[in-house]
Amino acid sequence: MNASPSFRRAAGFQLYPAIDVRDGRVVRLHQGDYERETRYEPTPIDLARRYVAQGAQWLHLVDLDAARLGGYSLHTLVCEIADAGLRVQTGGGVRSDDDIARILDAGAERVVIGSLAVREPVRVGGWIERFGADRLTFALDARQDARGEWCLPVAGWTRDSGARLDDMLDTFAEAGVTNLLCTDIARDGTLGGPNLELYRLLASLAPGLEIQASGGIRDIDDIVASQAVGCAGAVLGKALIENAFDLSDAIDRVRAC
Repeated sequence: MNASPSFRRAAGFQLYPAIDVRDGRVVRLHQGDYERETRYEPTPIDLARRYVAQGAQWLHLVDLDAARLGGYSLHTLVCEIADAGLRVQTGGGVRSDDDIARILDAGAERVVIGSLAVREPVRVGGWIERFGADRLTFALDARQDARGEWCLPVAGWTRDSGARLDDMLDTFAEAGVTNLLCTDIARDGTLGGPNLELYRLLASLAPGLEIQASGGIRDIDDIVASQAVGCAGAVLGKALIENAFDLSDAIDRVRAC
């Protein structure tokens, strides 16, 4: 895909507080490493309600057990979070059309599809035709190799798929994908700041996609910077749960930009 010399500025920038669940508890992983886990006291539903009180409209929910082993299991939690007043974007271990349908039936607004879309990209068009592009978010979680190429690990970031980011962008764009979540794995859980160059590249390569920045966001300035390089939203993980900033302040700042 040929890069455009300019990028679009995202309209209606959206914030997605993130809750990662493992063994029923709220956790964060460092760079996707299951051996480097931090646990947090609030239950998933209590944390979701906290975000509602701070003005959240969306929640990004991840089933970490299923991301590695398959078998999405948070249907009841999705229903509870939706009942609390949040639009839920969720994934982890989605393996089939039936998995997508069951998660949507549980009350999710969007299903996040990662490893399966990378391994079987020809199926993407069929999912869009059946469920609609806006009911799906495709996740390209990327790790830069020694040659500077962006690789796409799968199975909870534990195995290399052999696919490359730019090739998958072409496939997704041709299939009619609308929502793209991209995580720089090296930044995830580090509070090292988002990879703005990566998101600037994505916005120029695929200007028709609504790109969600994920990984490394540490403060409100990082959120605003992600918006400025062309992202349509940002997933807020460790910094938010550890109270580095207040969600309501971030919402106000984004609206003012």
